[in-house]
Amino acid sequence: MSADKHLQSWQERFEMAEAMQPLLGKLYRNQGIEVMVYGKPLLNASTIEIIKSHRLVRRHVGEKLRLRESFPFVVALSKLAIKHCRVDIGKLAINYWRDNKDASGIEAYMAHELSEAVNHGDDTPPRDVVLYGFGRIGRLLARLLIERTGKSNKLRLRAIVLRGGKKSDLEKRASLLRRDSVHGPFNGSVEVDEENNALIANGTYIQIIYANSPDQVDYTQYGINDALVVDNTGIWKDEAGLGLHLKSPGATKVLLTAPAKGAIKNIVFGVNENDILDEDTIVSAASCTTNAITPVLKAVNDKYGIENGHVETIHSYTNDQNLIDNYHSADRRGRSAPLNMVITETGAAKAVAKALPVLAGKLTGNAIRVPTPNVSMAIISVNLQSETNRDELNEYLKDVALQSGLQNQIDFTESTEIVSSDLVGSRYAGVVDSQATIAEGKRAILYVWYDNEFGYSCQVVGVMQKMLGLTTLSLPKN
Repeated sequence: MSADKHLQSWQERFEMAEAMQPLLGKLYRNQGIEVMVYGKPLLNASTIEIIKSHRLVRRHVGEKLRLRESFPFVVALSKLAIKHCRVDIGKLAINYWRDNKDASGIEAYMAHELSEAVNHGDDTPPRDVVLYGFGRIGRLLARLLIERTGKSNKLRLRAIVLRGGKKSDLEKRASLLRRDSVHGPFNGSVEVDEENNALIANGTYIQIIYANSPDQVDYTQYGINDALVVDNTGIWKDEAGLGLHLKSPGATKVLLTAPAKGAIKNIVFGVNENDILDEDTIVSAASCTTNAITPVLKAVNDKYGIENGHVETIHSYTNDQNLIDNYHSADRRGRSAPLNMVITETGAAKAVAKALPVLAGKLTGNAIRVPTPNVSMAIISVNLQSETNRDELNEYLKDVALQSGLQNQIDFTESTEIVSSDLVGSRYAGVVDSQATIAEGKRAILYVWYDNEFGYSCQVVGVMQKMLGLTTLSLPKN
């Protein structure tokens, strides 16, 4: 192919991706449809991101998916009376073109494949959400909720509760939402309404409320009712503490973004979210590490069985640690986080049993905090009940990542060059690094990357939707 042909090919793809963008936006804003290409979300994606998502298809399934082949599926999708679902046009297009040579049957094919989503969720009213605390996870949850702004959005961020209330506080909070040293700038605009103590982000009006205790807010005076309060502070972890939220008028459910104590259910979305009952008022979304390792452990246990194992977490430092040496109540965490590797404990391995009881008592775990601000890795070493090898195990996990009910939790990479910073912004609970897999006989060691901030926040949103009865179909079915 000549140099001119390469440029012409690129121009064609670029123009096709540009033409796809407004259709993708309207599908979400008007119908609540999130479009994907082999698990890669295209909501608010740039033209380059759309092109890259198509290039990855060949790596996954060994076949090219050209934008001119997928574009008719987006057009057909926009003509269907379906709502509130995730649609993987990559899988639909690949399946269609394997058996067809022209586009004449695409609309009928799409209508058949997506018939389950006709008017799905139309009668479900929008639900109010309050973020209690606005730290690392709180701000990422805000970004995720705001990116879903639209008349079809059923999950509405109504308020953020903070401690303090100094004159400059509101502008500083807005600035932290606009700019993030790890995750980059906010995709949109953030305005400050000082008179009414609120932020307006991409058209979403967010009331800022100041309180020193969960039971000191009357949400109803702000027009907030039957709300889910997402506690990001980590201060209250048991039923007594989290139950204070339920004493505030307008709050009816509480979700903790940390491991809970006592009998509170720890939920890993994709694994045990069906344990959430309508009558459950307090639920935990477990920890970032528990969310990263549980789906992979479930997949391995389902096929091979796990006798026992150990999980070592190589974890980025967190806000709990000190920047320079100073007093800290926990062992070793007082030493400078950016300068040291710090051995610390983690309850993630034991917490797996709360989401996956079949592994109760079978896992141990430890953690090493390292001088990076985000993205962590879990090294999972397990003894299996049946034999396997590296290639077989990798092929199985690749299939799980693409075709199973865990496809939104597990990603899979075959890159020999990937490093931690490449995973910043990953929306998956965990990413299996296949090049590092070790497996022989009944022994296996897996390396699982995870964005311990953003990937975890995506999991939290899934739990929020489940608690509020906002189910999202994923089509086509595997």
